[in-house]
Amino acid sequence: MRNRVVLCCKLLIPMALLLGGSLYAKVLINAAGATFPFPIYSKWFEEFPKQEPDVQINYQSIGSGGGIRQLAEGTVDFGASDMPMTDEQISRMKVKPLHFPTVLGGVVPTYNIPGVSQDLKFTPDALAGIFLGKISKWDDPALKSSNPGVALPSAAIIVVHRSDGSGTTFVFTDYLSKVSPAWKQSVGANTSVKWPAGIGAKGNEGVAGYVKQTPNSIGYVELIYAIQNHMGYGSVRNAAGNFVKADLESVTEAAAGAAKSMPDDFRVSITNAPGKRAYPISTFTWLLVPSKIDDPAKKKAITGLLRWMLLGGQKFAGPLGYAPLPKEVVAKEQKAIALVN
Repeated sequence: MRNRVVLCCKLLIPMALLLGGSLYAKVLINAAGATFPFPIYSKWFEEFPKQEPDVQINYQSIGSGGGIRQLAEGTVDFGASDMPMTDEQISRMKVKPLHFPTVLGGVVPTYNIPGVSQDLKFTPDALAGIFLGKISKWDDPALKSSNPGVALPSAAIIVVHRSDGSGTTFVFTDYLSKVSPAWKQSVGANTSVKWPAGIGAKGNEGVAGYVKQTPNSIGYVELIYAIQNHMGYGSVRNAAGNFVKADLESVTEAAAGAAKSMPDDFRVSITNAPGKRAYPISTFTWLLVPSKIDDPAKKKAITGLLRWMLLGGQKFAGPLGYAPLPKEVVAKEQKAIALVN
């Protein structure tokens, strides 16, 4: 009798594995895109599988442009971007992507000036002038007038910008296009632009690394990259006329107005937002999720990730230098998850 039981078990185990093996197999989700939120996405994609052990998420930090391109090519299950996709980009997609805001962040001007330890103040005209190549030395009057008492050197400014298609670049150039007619006319806003001046580096990591190693340089990076690399970054004069340094509160205030009137597709720009304490180069960042996912296991995993991201995942935002989503946006996104078919 005992031998029969053992034999039955030996026969049933392989049969169970054959019939139900898919229930225990890892669901591998491939994604790619923005470097701006990479620190928090790394944390999320490490934490979420602790809740759902059968899910594994592989995220490649290749820039927003790369994420949109790979989503269009169908080589990833979802993309990530700091720039909302345009109507034209969406029209070229085989499956319409849905935008899901994840967190808020700020793009900051970071610099490396030997002998200068103070936090610098930048007017919109000064930032535009530097990246247009019209302000070429640190002791230019446009910089000295905003920074009285700071011993700015008579040294050439080395401008560092992104070399890859980048949502961070879109946010920065979107801001400059709003505050500088000269920038809007000659350069404009996009993930990749024809830079009037400077040296290119890949990713937020590349720009931060280049600035840190290069005396008298300036670049733009997501806030967390400046914090993690112990780099100085300046305050920027906002629409209310106040110099504001990026932090959780000032980024959150920039989103306050947009949160109450968020469009149904979540595509919105919050650069140069009103508000006394609003940091002017702030942005949402988005996951780009196909509206139709044929694989049931992947659909369950991705929609589960979205729900967790909006609730449990938001607690990781602050410690990593990002502002959590406003509650109005979270409520609206929870309903939008049902649009993934």
